[in-house]
Amino acid sequence: MKISDAQLKQLLEAAIFVAEGPLSEQKLQDTVLQELNVSQRRLQKALDELMLDYRPRGINLLKLASGYRFVSMDSLSPWLSKLWQEQAPRYSRAMLETLALIAYRQPITRGEIEDIRGVSVSSNIIKTLSERDWIKVIGHKEVPGRPALYATTKAFLDYFALSSLEQLPSTGLFEHQEADHMGETESAVAQSDTQSKRQPMVEDDQSDTDLLH
Repeated sequence: MKISDAQLKQLLEAAIFVAEGPLSEQKLQDTVLQELNVSQRRLQKALDELMLDYRPRGINLLKLASGYRFVSMDSLSPWLSKLWQEQAPRYSRAMLETLALIAYRQPITRGEIEDIRGVSVSSNIIKTLSERDWIKVIGHKEVPGRPALYATTKAFLDYFALSSLEQLPSTGLFEHQEADHMGETESAVAQSDTQSKRQPMVEDDQSDTDLLH
């Protein structure tokens, strides 16, 4: 079965729009394009054109870690966030600090996170981040006790509209002044959240009374 270039772009646009999560080239080939005999080169060309088509619009097509997804322009976040005033993201400072340290220092152990923060890391925080599939255990450090090594996941990158860790904001202060850096990394993680197509979540870990709004 043949499909024109215009029809191909329409099909890809619709598929990515209705999908629950990012769609990779392979996923597209295995599903909506399965019977259309579209080459990888032609598929990539159509996706590149779609990304250009949406560049000047309020919605952009981005290639994330797990595939392609439509997201709102980051510059529109201050206004779009008003749509969810009653469900604004609420992340505890402890959770943001823990997530930021894992993102920038991975792989890292829980003990190393505690050494940098100067306080213990709640088991509930690690559990919450793991259940949301934002972090995972990728191994164990070869020291007494063999503590777990934590790293971020593709789901973390997808949620914050990133295609790779290289897109994380620069953190010059992080290498020299960890204490001052925490506020900077918390802000970077929190600001990235509003760019996601998903509706903001309400933090369910209420063990830390210092919450960011």
